[in-house]
Amino acid sequence: MPTWTTYLIFVGFALAASFTPGPAVMLSIHNAMHYGWRRALWSSLGNVSGLLGLATLSALGLNAVLQTSALAFTLVKVAGATYLIWLGMQQWRRARQASPQALATVPGEERADHHPRKLYAKGVTVALTNPKAIAFIAALFPQFLSASRPMGPQYAVLTATFMAISLLVLSLYAGLAVLTRRRLNTWFASGWPQRVSGTVFCAFGVGLLRLHRP
Repeated sequence: MPTWTTYLIFVGFALAASFTPGPAVMLSIHNAMHYGWRRALWSSLGNVSGLLGLATLSALGLNAVLQTSALAFTLVKVAGATYLIWLGMQQWRRARQASPQALATVPGEERADHHPRKLYAKGVTVALTNPKAIAFIAALFPQFLSASRPMGPQYAVLTATFMAISLLVLSLYAGLAVLTRRRLNTWFASGWPQRVSGTVFCAFGVGLLRLHRP
């Protein structure tokens, strides 16, 4: 395990990174506002599972591949951007379907098209198709590893900590989104929140396309 001083500094960086709005935060907020806090938790669990996958791949050298292979980096970048833009377009489509009757919908209501498994899969996909997240993990973790100690346990501790912090932060964002929805039901039914979230998802996608290989 890293020294306590090193570990606490890492926790500070992880908190700052997790609270910074990004696709995962946006997805959590969107799911909370539409389906309730419990359903949003499934996409958050998917996201932290994706982080576990990214940390594992980073430890195996995926970041080095992305840095040396322009094709691999471009494929991951385009896949991530396409998925985010698709999510944004889905929100704009749902905005046209919004109506005052939507106010009667109970957040978290059982719906086949919003099964927890699908929400979980969305969270995993958003995490795994983000080369910025891969680069962040690959750049951050080595700074807190001690060469004089076994690498495996250190990597495991940092990964578990980052996952726990990310899950906590995403859950907090989801809780705030639920409270906001309850106070702004009329505005929510107008379709504008869906348009805003759709625009943000598309903006994240376009921003990802502009990302250059490190």
